[in-house]
Amino acid sequence: MSRPVGLTQPPLAQAPPTHEPLAHEPLAAVDLPPTIAIRDLTMRFGAGTADAVLAVDNVSLSLAPGEFVSLVGPSGCGKTTILNLLTGLLKEEADGDVRVLGRPPREGNPDIAYMLARDSLLPWRTARDNAAFGMEVRGMPRRERETRARDLLQQVGLGDFADKFPKALSHGMRQRCALARTFALDSPVLLMDEPFGALDAQTKLTLEDLLMQLWSAHRKTVVFVTHDLAEAIALSDRVIVMSARPGRIVADVAIDLPRPRDVRKLQTDHRFHDLYAKLWRLLEQGAAAHE
Repeated sequence: MSRPVGLTQPPLAQAPPTHEPLAHEPLAAVDLPPTIAIRDLTMRFGAGTADAVLAVDNVSLSLAPGEFVSLVGPSGCGKTTILNLLTGLLKEEADGDVRVLGRPPREGNPDIAYMLARDSLLPWRTARDNAAFGMEVRGMPRRERETRARDLLQQVGLGDFADKFPKALSHGMRQRCALARTFALDSPVLLMDEPFGALDAQTKLTLEDLLMQLWSAHRKTVVFVTHDLAEAIALSDRVIVMSARPGRIVADVAIDLPRPRDVRKLQTDHRFHDLYAKLWRLLEQGAAAHE
């Protein structure tokens, strides 16, 4: 079965999402308030104009502290829009209620670290200085940020490349450096927008395993956007399946695979493939509903 890249079928009619209980719980107790809470979110770009675009429609979603949740769905269904709303970077007004650690999103929120699809390394800075850049922007003392950057580079396997410039690093190594920069910020919430989407299959598996090791050690709350169902299953506690634009939640599927996980070993686990088939059917059924 091939991995889906993205669907372009018409949007689904809104239906109540299915939700299955987790076979295990994240670090946080169930009764703690959610780290991220989205209620009845509707987002329009160009509201009030003839060219207004309804990007996200009536989405409700919450993440417990320490939970890893992936968003999957066709291109243009609003996954990245949701991430950008959580950062406070979007200037357009949204309907509904969005909270991060109980507060409305705001630009420059130190509780959030955002990793993009591109590594965005600064070519004139070494790997160590790139890993420390976010901490520098946030005003962390030099000695402290350099120590932390060195430690994170060691954790991602770049300890021997700390003094190398980006031009001397492979694509996979650059993404490792970007991972180190993201985790070095020590923010409780990580937003990740297809960070491994441009990597070859083997490098992607390596980086997924590395991400799982870092997440297990630091237990951040993660919202992870991907088009790769296999990646979503391997990493996540839950996978949110979204419809084509306007993005609506089709299903909220618990990933009941035990942790810690070895991403490579999962490739031969029948439960992994059963979950893949289930998520693929949800995407297919959603598309077929309007054919």
